Amino acid sequence: MEFPEELKYTEEHEWVMVEGELAVIGISDFAQDALGDVVFVELPEVGAEVEAGKAFGVVESVKAVSDIYAPISGTVEEINEDLLDTPEIINTSPYEDGWLIKIRMRDASDVEDLMDAEAYQALIAEES
Repeated sequence: MEFPEELKYTEEHEWVMVEGELAVIGISDFAQDALGDVVFVELPEVGAEVEAGKAFGVVESVKAVSDIYAPISGTVEEINEDLLDTPEIINTSPYEDGWLIKIRMRDASDVEDLMDAEAYQALIAEES
């Protein structure tokens, strides 16, 4: 299981990568593994506002339907259109091709409240 060091993580198993004023958001390798084969993804519209801690989309797998929570607040600048036709990309590449949305952060300091890779691995170890 992968835990890229450059990312930040949430307790709900989302990840964030900061690129200037934008934050790229996806679900972790642990989350996609727990979900199983992803068959559907529902994402917000470009221009939508997302609020930290609130659901912004849905990932549906053969096992379950799970809400996706915004790790930070901001405005959706881009969605990963590829996931609409091929949601299984999340299973094969959760940190690269399987990103979900890019948002313009309302407050970049929100990222400081998220876990680093080491803290996230410790959380998963507790849950297992």
